[in-house]
Amino acid sequence: MAINPANPLIVQSDRTLLLDVHSPRAEEARAAILPFAELEKSPEHIHTYRITPLSLWNAASAGFGPADVAGALNEFTRYPIPGGIVEGFADAMARYGKIRMTGVPGSTGELFLSAGEEAVLEEIGAARGLEKYLRRSGGGFSLRLTDRGAVKRELIRLGWPVQDEAPLVKGEALDFALRSVSAGGRTFAPRDYQIEAARSVLGSGGPGTGYGVVVLPCGSGKTIVGMLLMSLMKTNTLVLTTNVAAVHQWIEELLDKTNLSRDQIAEYTGDSKSVAPITIATYQIITWRPGRDADFPHFRLFRERPWGLIIYDEVHLLPAPVFRVTAELQAVRRLGLTATLIREDGAEDAVFSLVGPKRYDVPWKDLEGKGWIAEALCTEIRLDLPENLKIPYAVAPPREKYRIASENPRKEEIVRQLVENHREDQILVIGQYLSQLGKLAGLLHAPLITGKTPNAERERIYGAFKKGEVRVIVVSRVANFAIDLPDASMAVQVSGSFGSRQEEAQRLGRILRPKGKNAWFFTLVSRYTVEEEFAANRQKFLAEQGYKYSIQHWALPEAAAGITTGTPHGKKAPLP
Repeated sequence: MAINPANPLIVQSDRTLLLDVHSPRAEEARAAILPFAELEKSPEHIHTYRITPLSLWNAASAGFGPADVAGALNEFTRYPIPGGIVEGFADAMARYGKIRMTGVPGSTGELFLSAGEEAVLEEIGAARGLEKYLRRSGGGFSLRLTDRGAVKRELIRLGWPVQDEAPLVKGEALDFALRSVSAGGRTFAPRDYQIEAARSVLGSGGPGTGYGVVVLPCGSGKTIVGMLLMSLMKTNTLVLTTNVAAVHQWIEELLDKTNLSRDQIAEYTGDSKSVAPITIATYQIITWRPGRDADFPHFRLFRERPWGLIIYDEVHLLPAPVFRVTAELQAVRRLGLTATLIREDGAEDAVFSLVGPKRYDVPWKDLEGKGWIAEALCTEIRLDLPENLKIPYAVAPPREKYRIASENPRKEEIVRQLVENHREDQILVIGQYLSQLGKLAGLLHAPLITGKTPNAERERIYGAFKKGEVRVIVVSRVANFAIDLPDASMAVQVSGSFGSRQEEAQRLGRILRPKGKNAWFFTLVSRYTVEEEFAANRQKFLAEQGYKYSIQHWALPEAAAGITTGTPHGKKAPLP
């Protein structure tokens, strides 16, 4: 294969793909590789994709074959493809579909597991983890319907993704539709990518369709995708989400954008445990149990009604115990919604096998370029510890060092100035330590929301913020996930885990709703402390995602009230 410098793609032997975004064919190449490669980094010039067994299985489940992968790579590669690498991709993809799970004619309680090769059947039969589930039967294995998920999960651990073509239940019918004008009087029309995402999960309605995961950035309207799928399927639906505020927001969205009545929608939380054709519950209540060795009493919710669809909101946070009951619900259509397939527990394969393969994915920057989400400007502001804290910090144990750095009192003045300088923005001040957040709320005369804030009070504050009656709110980590504050255009992060990719993505997502102007994301970091180490992880992650990231330094009060830019002449600039 000849070298073609005009092509945008570099294929490397470690299964990474480097995409030169300045090449005229870059967008064409991106579309070609997206089905079988996961985007890892997207800074200014070279984007990095990685091909993994899971990404290849996702592609195979969507109908792509080894020839499609080889064709895309050969079409766009700049240099000769490393020897043997395409064959390795073919071997991995060939594993998907080797094992099929189907229904048994005339039986309602049994399924059949088959494989096209005797060697594969022998490997399955010899697997200790499958002994209690499978019974040899003819040219394959019989299994109980209730063991469907457990078998799929065990097989994927062995490197064998199952092509699940067993029947799915329809659930009880529920006739409803989306509005063209919302209850609030605004024109409502789902975006093209939201429609494509919902239809990608629904599929043809035949075997192997009706379940899967949609990956969309924070602020891009994942809830709308869920409602679209519900309106297409018209069936009883159970939605699981992260907290009570998210439950209420799902209810508000459904009432605003569908013709469902309030008595058709129920809340199942610690505050209210009712069930209706559309039921919204929290992961927290589902995984509650009276004792460590006790059963999960609220798992019964999964069997309360003939559900036709289960939606897992923020599926990357799906608690491990829910995998157990999800494994039992493989006959129900399933939708996972998330901004990232990354799970901190590494259980991405469990999401693949139990919720479904990735059906749709759009990178952050693509939607930003089309104006669907706002452009974010990320700034890290570094400041010194006060003299009286430097020695206590130096002698403190590691955990206490982090807290001293996080609660640096000089951060209070920076927050006050940032809020003062951004009078046109609606601002979230986000942190981890309640004492620090309490002081900031008092300084800014702003309401404070923490895990201890009653749900009714949270809803009142969120409502006032959405109406513009409150311009600044101070929030703890409860605002990381599934909180819809569409008018927020600025976030100031004063403390946090600073190392979690999930947390950075979710906090940034709070301000990415399109507002016709830039979104600001500030993080305050104490210099020469452990906070800087975590800040390096954050900078790397956000820069890899293509966001503009700058570091500025807060000058000592006695030197100047502003930020030194780090320019060769030591010029000072005011806070942005």
